[in-house]
Amino acid sequence: MEVYMENDFLKLIETRRSCRKYKPEQIKDEELAAVLRAGTFAPTGMGQQSPFIVAVQNPEMKAKLEQMNADIRGMKGNPYYDAPTYVLVFAPLDCPFKLQDGTCVLENMMLAAHALGLGSCWINREIEMFATDEGEQLMKEMGLPEGLGGVGAIALGYPATEPAAPKPRKEGYARVIK
Repeated sequence: MEVYMENDFLKLIETRRSCRKYKPEQIKDEELAAVLRAGTFAPTGMGQQSPFIVAVQNPEMKAKLEQMNADIRGMKGNPYYDAPTYVLVFAPLDCPFKLQDGTCVLENMMLAAHALGLGSCWINREIEMFATDEGEQLMKEMGLPEGLGGVGAIALGYPATEPAAPKPRKEGYARVIK
C-alpha cells in the first residue's frame, strides 16, 4: 500500500539535482525564509541546534566568499556558480557532531529549495575558508559568535537549465541484514 505524502517526499528526493547554472534574478524573501526554516528543523546531536546559518546576498560579501573559495581550490571563476544567494552553515569547533549537524542542515535546505522550484548546489571548502584569519574576520562581519568553523554552503537560485537525469543507482548500494 502506498502512502501519498511519503511518495511525494521520496519523489522530491529522487528528483533533486545539483544546479550549476542560475538565472540572475534574486529569489523571493519568502522562498529564502522557507529554505532557512527547513534548515532549522534538521536533526542535531542531542537536540542542541548547534549550527548557525547565514544567507548572503550582498554583492561585496559574495565576492569575498568567491575569491576565498577559488583561492583554496586553486581555480579561476566563481565556485558558487553565479547563484544570486549563498547559504553558509557554521558550527562550534568544539561540538563533537558539528559536521553531522551542519550536513543535515544543508540537506534539509537543498530539499526545501527543490520543493519550492529553486535550484541548489552543495559547495565545499568552507571548512578551509573559515579556518583562516580572513575567514575568522568575515565571520565577525557576519555577526557570528567566536569559536565557530565552516561546515559547507549551498548556492541557491532559480535554475537556468533543466536538471540532468539521475545516474543509475549502483548495484549493492543498500543492504538489509535480518
